[in-house]
Amino acid sequence: MTGLASKLSDLLGASGWVSGSEAAGHARDWLDRYGAPPLGVARPATTEEVSAVIRACVAEGVPVIPQGGNTSLCGSAVSGAEDGVILSLARMAQIGTPDPDAGCIEVEAGVVLAKLHETLAPHGLIFPIHLGAEGSAQIGGLIATNAGGSHAARFGMMGDLVLGLEVVLPDGQIWDGMRAVMKDNAGYALRRLFCGAEGTLGIVTRAVLRTYPAPKRRATALLAIPDVSSLIRMGTMLRAQAGEMLTGLEFFNDVGQGFALQHVAGLTHPLDTRTQWYLLAELAAGSEQVPVDLILETALTEGMEAELVSDGTFAMSEAQRAALWRLREEQPEGQRLEGPQLKHDISVPPGRLGAFIEQGAALVEGILPGTRINPFGHLGDGNVHYNLSPPEGENFGTHAPAMAEALGRLATELGGSFAAEHGLGRSKVVLADTLRDKTERDLMRRLKACLDPEGILNPGVIVDVHDK
Repeated sequence: MTGLASKLSDLLGASGWVSGSEAAGHARDWLDRYGAPPLGVARPATTEEVSAVIRACVAEGVPVIPQGGNTSLCGSAVSGAEDGVILSLARMAQIGTPDPDAGCIEVEAGVVLAKLHETLAPHGLIFPIHLGAEGSAQIGGLIATNAGGSHAARFGMMGDLVLGLEVVLPDGQIWDGMRAVMKDNAGYALRRLFCGAEGTLGIVTRAVLRTYPAPKRRATALLAIPDVSSLIRMGTMLRAQAGEMLTGLEFFNDVGQGFALQHVAGLTHPLDTRTQWYLLAELAAGSEQVPVDLILETALTEGMEAELVSDGTFAMSEAQRAALWRLREEQPEGQRLEGPQLKHDISVPPGRLGAFIEQGAALVEGILPGTRINPFGHLGDGNVHYNLSPPEGENFGTHAPAMAEALGRLATELGGSFAAEHGLGRSKVVLADTLRDKTERDLMRRLKACLDPEGILNPGVIVDVHDK
């Protein structure tokens, strides 16, 4: 191991190889649940250096764990065993010149999402992925996890926004698939293979991403909703009336809002009353001629007449819009500061979301009475972050696995998934083996074994080849 560390240090230089206490910040995941001390952290500056690191580790039989912003909630970006090499893409952060004619931009994998937004704004362009961790999440990690976020129902997930990729394979070969076209049916869609693979099949180093013109008109409102049935019905009404102009349809409940208001500075409740549910709706249009504010006002009026909405407020400025979005986006932070929590990333067909929320509550109450349930997420695509806090003054004890399996099984029975947008990582491998069809899991193992026969890239993530 000392020889490999010396070789990587010589290869990458003083700023490209860190070990010991300097590597500690890369060793544990965001929730501090996973991570063993690595041999060190490789910080290559070019694709060729990534390839060289891989080849050196293959020669020594040492696993490589790709790491972006280390914001994974499933432990996929840290080592599962001591003496692995973490490969950080942070130094590969070049952003190309936007091409408004082609509607795309080339970026390196280490580009932070917020930086990409800042770069595109002066050109009147957007990249339509938004999530709470955008100040630290990197493009390579977002591709590797096929991230979703709050605008996925309108623009798709990360894989839908990737036109081309450059990837270093598990043997160090470099695949150049940097083609800036939507239509490329020359065989298997290889770029799709690496979107959502969590760094187990290859390491994304560069990407061609789709961009869109920035909206010229927006309308944003926070609606108070009395119950979950009304929440679903109001979402259906908004989708029918707003169509492709509906860019955001986010929901949260008063439990989560209470956590956020109590623990996160600068948040205020903008309505006259508190209710059980809240719906954040946003419409956007690329033309000044589209009356998005009128469309949203009409939908709100009809929702009130149908007793689906009890109160509401419109954002009258960009500051007010940002304040409304913060209420939704600070839900995870508020619950984290409340104390111990369990995160469940669930998706079901949107029409069955109400059934999941209600039946899930009964399951959780049956396992640990008094558990505080905080469901929030993306009504437009049926993705609910079903996060739990234990009864006040208590902890979850040994109940976490039973809760995860019960909720995952319910999602599966309703035609959904127990891993909507966070991936499997290390935390959900056993759950996937339990709840997913054996043929599906075997196909994934065969694919992993074919592309990475030595098991070098991110072993133990998504599938555990050697245990089956």
